Amino acid sequence: MSQALRTDDMDQDLRVVGTRPVRPDGVDKVTGRAMFGADYSLPGMLVGRVLRSPHAHAIIKSIDTSKAEALPGVKAVVTRDDFQEMPSEFIPAGEMLINYRDVVRNVMAREKALYDGHAVAAVAATSVSVAKKALKLIKVDYEVLPHVIDPSEAMKPDAPVLHDHIFTDGVEPKPEKPSNVAKRVEFGMGDVEAGFASADVVVERSFKTQPVHQGYIEPHACVASVSADGQAELWCSTQGHYVVRANCARLLGMDISKIRVTASEIGGGFGGKTVVYLEPVALALSRKACHPVKMVMSREEVFRASGPTSGADIWVKMGATKDGKIVAAQTDLKYQAGAFPGSPVQPGAMCAFAPYDVENVLAVGYDVVTNRPKVAAYRAPGGPISEYAVESVVDELARKLEIDPVDFRLQNAAQQGTRAAYGPKFGPVGLVQTLEAVKNHEHYKAPLGPNQGRGVASGFWFNIGGETSVEINLSEDGTATLMSGTPDIGGSRASLAMMAAEELCIDLEKVRPLIADTSSLGYNFLTGGSRVTFSAGLATVEAAREIVKELCARAAKIWEIPEDAVEWEKGYVRPAGENAGNFEPLSVADIAKVAGKTGGPIAGYARINAQGAAPSFGTHLVDVEVDPETGRAWVTRYTVVQDAGKAIHPSYVEGQYQGGAVQGIGWAFNEEYIYDDKGCLENPGFLDYRIPVASDVPMIDTVIVEVPNPRHPYGVRGVGETPIVPPMGAIANAVSAATGIRFTELPMSPPKVLKALEEHRANGGGD
Repeated sequence: MSQALRTDDMDQDLRVVGTRPVRPDGVDKVTGRAMFGADYSLPGMLVGRVLRSPHAHAIIKSIDTSKAEALPGVKAVVTRDDFQEMPSEFIPAGEMLINYRDVVRNVMAREKALYDGHAVAAVAATSVSVAKKALKLIKVDYEVLPHVIDPSEAMKPDAPVLHDHIFTDGVEPKPEKPSNVAKRVEFGMGDVEAGFASADVVVERSFKTQPVHQGYIEPHACVASVSADGQAELWCSTQGHYVVRANCARLLGMDISKIRVTASEIGGGFGGKTVVYLEPVALALSRKACHPVKMVMSREEVFRASGPTSGADIWVKMGATKDGKIVAAQTDLKYQAGAFPGSPVQPGAMCAFAPYDVENVLAVGYDVVTNRPKVAAYRAPGGPISEYAVESVVDELARKLEIDPVDFRLQNAAQQGTRAAYGPKFGPVGLVQTLEAVKNHEHYKAPLGPNQGRGVASGFWFNIGGETSVEINLSEDGTATLMSGTPDIGGSRASLAMMAAEELCIDLEKVRPLIADTSSLGYNFLTGGSRVTFSAGLATVEAAREIVKELCARAAKIWEIPEDAVEWEKGYVRPAGENAGNFEPLSVADIAKVAGKTGGPIAGYARINAQGAAPSFGTHLVDVEVDPETGRAWVTRYTVVQDAGKAIHPSYVEGQYQGGAVQGIGWAFNEEYIYDDKGCLENPGFLDYRIPVASDVPMIDTVIVEVPNPRHPYGVRGVGETPIVPPMGAIANAVSAATGIRFTELPMSPPKVLKALEEHRANGGGD
């Protein structure tokens, strides 16, 4: 069941925006014609394979590739020596920053292997069997070092240090000794000590989460081809092919203009495909072999060598007055970054208390390196972790004060004019509306059965804009080709085509949306941060309006009257008044077919650095049941309510809401990376790393709240990140309600739940 709640009189004349047309990529995907990363092939193509470290932490004393290079069928071998040393220089990658010095070392280990699965060498051969045989012939001399997996353990003074050049940023005076704490961040306002002194009730708890994988079904894959003159072609599964181009050019010492990158269809990304892994290696092998090279990760490699999101240790303290006003909120966040700095601890600190209007706030975060793969983004990176802990404490505060948990949140909800601890004052936002929708929903009033509990949690994401280019070309038959440079991972082709059709007043079927390669369109930042429908939508509207302006100019030329004597109305150019002349209105198709006689091709182009992406709030309501005999917990009912600003294609919006909830269910109950005492991953595959399947989740109801973003012509605010922020908190609160036990560690897997239930019963807690 889905609902849509509007908060104003939105334009009721919209023909296309807000409808549910067939998705433009649907037919190709259901018929198998769509080309994903591993589907590309070229004549003379070689197979690329990677040799990976079996150690969590080891000095690489030497690498001998001579026997592999001598093996018949091996055409190229690359190691650390084939990649340039990079300076320490930070660049944006979605919602996080990456350092080129670290990027090159993550692509190919240099001085040390820093995690189980770290790439050490790669080969290109004529077949898979030859490539595998070649890897076995490469001799690597390791000096194994002590390793550290847990962020709190890594922060201890006696922990093995991964990098001798890391001295904690953000502290004064600057440390004299290197450590695993790469950075300290802090956001705050007011006086938390005074706030806690005024509180009647204070709740303080520590929490722990584990790294979890994004769960994309398609592994990382690419095909690279470097010609004899140094021109390169690259086809890959990515969320940002312009970013891939820039990273590969930098790592390989190539001009950016010499690399042309085409983004394939993407079989899931969720932030995990904003990073380069295989692409620079494939290009290096192709350049050396003078043949195209195809590389595809196995599922084991995906788990061992690509980035999950962080695990974290979190401490939260919140205080409220007896009448229900939150007066102080404080948190310490220790996020594990993996082998190189760059965890999403900063957005985690930003998100932690953002749903609430609190005067006294302090959020401190630590970016901690550990012997695990370098983390990558995962939908609202950092936010789900911190808000899981905060929403658990908010729930406890409400129960201690004997206030309904939705009413408690309503009383303290952020709204227009609320200042966030990280700086800005919010404009129009819809958190209050989502909470009211939950309270009025039939789900909230439904009875619960034995061993069942109900939980609620709210969540926030700030959303981003960024560099974006869009081009619309009008064909001579009046149809349009829309080219954007942002890979479609959530329905952007549909939403952009719908906005173009709305602006041009033509049928949606007459707009063909395409994802341009990097040589066909100006620079575009990657797809992430819930930015594309907002930023590329702005650019699409601008490009379409440029076409409308040109259509008016062409009609004026046809009629031989001044341009200001014509007007655009509902898909036709008309004389602006009786004095302008008595001419029949001209349609888009009418003007397009004579474009060659009136000035040539008609096109619209927009190049923007989009600003004004409004934040998004959502509230989730969940019922769970817990089996007291086995400890198994499962979701029996789930409702997602979120402010979309404006749902361009409501079906896609609902899909985003439901997908975030499902991923959150896995995060809450099952998912975690498990390492042995040597720091080697024990569950690198979907058999042992268990993501939810259809039988694990109920039908998920959705309610779309629409509080328009005034900075977008259609009111759009991104929707893709926020749905994954509340689930863990909501589910933990439901499990607490069902069992009477507050679980402070994720995942809440059956053995953990059963152990807690048995201890609870042994201590007189009852069944």
